[in-house]
Amino acid sequence: MSEPRADLKAGTFTLTACERVVFGVPAGEAVLAEAERTGARRVFLTSTRSLARNDDGPLQRLERALGARHAGTYASITSHSPREDVVAGANAARAAKVDLMVAVGGGSVIDATKAMLLCLWLGLDTTDAMEPYCLGFERTKSAALALPADPIRMLAVSTTLSASEFTENAGITQSSTNTKQSFRHRLFAPRTVILDPAATLDTPDWLLFCTGIRAVDHAVEGYCNDRASLATEAASLQGLRLLSVALPAIKRSPRDLAPRLAAQMGMWQAIAPLASGVATGASHGIGYALGATFGVPHGHTSCVMLPAVLTWNAAVNGARQQALAEAMGAPGRPAAALVKELIAGLDQPVGLSAVGIRREDFDEIARRALAYHPVKVNPRPIKTEADVRQILELAW
Repeated sequence: MSEPRADLKAGTFTLTACERVVFGVPAGEAVLAEAERTGARRVFLTSTRSLARNDDGPLQRLERALGARHAGTYASITSHSPREDVVAGANAARAAKVDLMVAVGGGSVIDATKAMLLCLWLGLDTTDAMEPYCLGFERTKSAALALPADPIRMLAVSTTLSASEFTENAGITQSSTNTKQSFRHRLFAPRTVILDPAATLDTPDWLLFCTGIRAVDHAVEGYCNDRASLATEAASLQGLRLLSVALPAIKRSPRDLAPRLAAQMGMWQAIAPLASGVATGASHGIGYALGATFGVPHGHTSCVMLPAVLTWNAAVNGARQQALAEAMGAPGRPAAALVKELIAGLDQPVGLSAVGIRREDFDEIARRALAYHPVKVNPRPIKTEADVRQILELAW
């Protein structure tokens, strides 16, 4: 019998306010059942223009399934969840007198809908009115919330693998400064998460695969963070194990729902440690600068940064990276190389130049990246802009 681990440590595992995860059930059926279960009569959908253009996509199927309960749809949410979209969606939902919100889409839609809840709860109807409640990286505490007696909640039907639906944090872009900011409340977590693999069939391959790498990034950085523990490590490794098999399987058999559901289960496992309170690292933090300032999609920031950050961190967490390689089915090989091969095999970008970044941008990226919390808690300390530039060179 092996001895107990010597590195056991105290910690906290926070449970979100998500009540249920429904998986493998058609989204229309699941949303209607949840509306009936919670007594919702006026259900408002949020989504994107691209999903709204479909004739028979996940958004249209939900609208039909809800029937008379469908109170309206706001389908104009853009990438990186700008405050302007949050306020416009909340104003439309308020006018429709909704009692339940349903986000249909990826991370930008789900995060924007979380922040819409804030606007609905507090009667906020301008972007400036949101400012006191922001947990931007320049402050550590937001204004206290005085919630209504029965605050409106949301459900989430995910069409990508970004996994925002499993957290209580909303990443929102402040357009005036091109800065990613955080809004957070326990009741932002969707009351029910619905994982319908068929809802991903209309998602463009590039988007599904790069958000799948985002989920891989969750697993990797969650496992490597100093706050990882026996309470979280197994979920990180299981998520990575599922994703590393399921993503190539989706590419081989695009219409097969089984690997899509496996990938959804993998993204759920991968995000669970982060939802419980484990932080990420420099791949996410530098990615915030790439996304908010330079418009690089979330998934692509992970594609180009995660192998480089793994290489940078290997000097201090080589043993943990060996566990990552084992979870990916290749013990003994460098985790950075395995992740990069996975990304390339999905036809996703593996370098900063492939996503439109120039070396002349490095100074601005480095300056902005240092302000983000994940960079500050990276396993290998990042203290200066020069450190960030070294990682950017590895990602070039």
